[in-house]
Amino acid sequence: MEVRAKKALGQHFLTDQKVARAIVDALEPFPTKPSLRSKAPGGARPCPGLLQKDGKSLEATGGAGESYSPVLEVGPGMGVLTQYLLERGDIDLRLVEIDSESVEYLLTHFQGMQGRLMEADFLTLRLEKIFDGDFAVIGNFPYNISSQIFFKVLDYKDRIPVVVGMVQKEVAERIACPPGSKTYGILSVLLQAWYDIEYLFTVGSGCFAPPPKVESAVIRLRRNARESLGCDEALFKTVVKTAFGQRRKMMRNPLKPLARAKADRLGWSEDELAAFLARDVFSLRPERLGVEDFIALTNLLA
Repeated sequence: MEVRAKKALGQHFLTDQKVARAIVDALEPFPTKPSLRSKAPGGARPCPGLLQKDGKSLEATGGAGESYSPVLEVGPGMGVLTQYLLERGDIDLRLVEIDSESVEYLLTHFQGMQGRLMEADFLTLRLEKIFDGDFAVIGNFPYNISSQIFFKVLDYKDRIPVVVGMVQKEVAERIACPPGSKTYGILSVLLQAWYDIEYLFTVGSGCFAPPPKVESAVIRLRRNARESLGCDEALFKTVVKTAFGQRRKMMRNPLKPLARAKADRLGWSEDELAAFLARDVFSLRPERLGVEDFIALTNLLA
């Protein structure tokens, strides 16, 4: 059987085996405790059967110094990455796929899928119900939800040390680019605050079926050493999103409501508020500011 690519799910199936292997090779193992049996997360339909690795239950393989890096593949489709991930002896693989046709294909064509594969929407999963500790994420991410996938990664930033993903080239450039670029934006700042990001390579449209109208790219995220932003994290997100809401304007305009909220808390006069907004930072456009600048700006507005 073949799986029909569904436009509504943003499916473009990778067919180039060299590219698939390169993506899997880019996933680095990370230190972890021996793998535990997965739990069926709420909202997911676990496929029946015992979790297996090389014909043994993972409970049996976790001793004698063996350990595996837990890895979650998002949207495996017809398994072009899965085939190479299953060859890796250093990972404990789980898969989440929303398309029932793809689930049926994977169960039919790959041994050992039972217990590894969940039919569910990644964006609504409670990932802490799947893994007890840290886990990596890999996938050929659907174009229509790739940004949402990265926002989900941020929700689990203290549990996800490594991400390798193929996305639309424009999205990859936006995530990896430094301040000052026209593509630098919300996701750039929020991800770069917590991850070191590498743009690995570009993938042409001819490597897919059906071929997309745009090029793709593979990026790798590695969790940095930052434990705290040194500011209110919720306010940081608000400042970044608000500033880029009117990215072509000086930040004085979009951030004025946040400045006024501070003025009201502190009982400032209109003149004091005007003096506050006259600071040089508010005359800049948001793409000029790096992560540390946004942290300083958040503390200024707190």
